[in-house]
Amino acid sequence: MEGFLQKLKGLDAYPKVNEDFYKRTLSGGVVTVVASVVMLLLFVSETRSYFYSATETKLVVDTSRGERLRVNFDVTFPSVPCTLLSVDTMDISGEQHHDIRHDIEKRRLDAHGNVIEARKEGIGGAKIESPLQKHGGRLSKGEEYCGTCYGAEESDEQCCNSCEEVREAYKKKGWALTNPDLIDQCTREDFVERVKTQQGEGCNVHGFLDVSKVAGNLHFAPGKGFYESNINVPELSALEHGFNVVPTIYTDLRGRKIHSNQFSVTEHFRDGNIRPKPQPGVFFFYDFSPIKVIFTEENSSLLHYLTNLCAIVGGVFTVSGIIDSFIYHGQKALKKKMELGKYR
Repeated sequence: MEGFLQKLKGLDAYPKVNEDFYKRTLSGGVVTVVASVVMLLLFVSETRSYFYSATETKLVVDTSRGERLRVNFDVTFPSVPCTLLSVDTMDISGEQHHDIRHDIEKRRLDAHGNVIEARKEGIGGAKIESPLQKHGGRLSKGEEYCGTCYGAEESDEQCCNSCEEVREAYKKKGWALTNPDLIDQCTREDFVERVKTQQGEGCNVHGFLDVSKVAGNLHFAPGKGFYESNINVPELSALEHGFNVVPTIYTDLRGRKIHSNQFSVTEHFRDGNIRPKPQPGVFFFYDFSPIKVIFTEENSSLLHYLTNLCAIVGGVFTVSGIIDSFIYHGQKALKKKMELGKYR
């Protein structure tokens, strides 16, 4: 057993030197203090990094191109009445929606931006119990309604059941609808009266839309009857915003995922006084990046932390030893040369 212990003693990589052979110097003390301070600072920094999570970033190909995306908005137009304002969407897949009303709320605003209590649709409008039919007569009991287009029909089967459909039929013919008061559908919808009532007002539009994750646009523009309503509004221009959307997933330390999006924005303004006149309104063009960004929060392992601490202590100790040795031997050589009379 004693022989084994002697062999084990021979494996000591840290042989001890008698204290009588130690020589302490002032430069060594300074190097030791500086090295200790550096070790302490690095220890605090490494410990802080260990207790705080680090974020790993990864880029992958986005395979969720067929999904839907909810777009929330809240836009205020100080000088455009709610009656004239419409919300439209379209995308490159051919999906189009005009004058969207579901999941959208419009608030009428006065000249000072205060909300006016809006009337419910149709209240106060003209009541027509028997609308005018295509054949010129009135709607009979049990008869299915098919409104007249007032001569703008493209076929015998075409019906114009709303003021907007009459207006579109006139546009296709190249005719101007100069007096909506004489159109039975417009009178029934109380459109002209609502436009006159809301003259000088603004509108706040807020809500959300469900769109496909393909390139498209969302725009707010004067809709039906803007050019025929004869309402006085300022010269409208086109304001275009371009969004490049990057799908993003955030994963926290507990593994919870948050699906979100990052985006960059470009803006372009087109004056309404130029020729040809741009379509007035506010346009939001969006496109989706084919790359998805994944951010993952994670903590360093305990072994990694201990390894870094050992590297800090060993590295600083070794470097400080080299510096102390260089200073000591330099001072020794200089002192010897001074003793020989080479330096005075």
